Amino acid sequence: MDYLLKTEPSVYSFENLLRDKTTMWDGVTNPVAVRHLREMKAGDRLVIYHTGDEKSAVGTGTVVSVDASDPKTPLVRIKAGKSIARPRTLTEIKAQKLFAESPLVRQGRLSVVPLNSAQYSYLVGES
Repeated sequence: MDYLLKTEPSVYSFENLLRDKTTMWDGVTNPVAVRHLREMKAGDRLVIYHTGDEKSAVGTGTVVSVDASDPKTPLVRIKAGKSIARPRTLTEIKAQKLFAESPLVRQGRLSVVPLNSAQYSYLVGES
């Protein structure tokens, strides 16, 4: 499975993840987003999305491990991938039929969003 993780770049940016190499993805409180974290598996592909003024998919990552023993706060360790050569803006994403039913555009405040493989490929510039 693939996922998009939203982050406010002034709090923790993709550049921070590149510097740190790995991090624990925390601070998620929305029950639906927490459920998505619990469903993650090691090896799942990630797109890191900057919120705020940027509103764009900026980088990739991978799930390293998931400890879902506490249902309210799953511990998800992720590792940095690479920067996306041409970040996809929210405006571009919304213009794609591929995302018409996606929680990314339908539930704008959801911080962890599942992606299908075609959506992932579009966001990282593979299609």
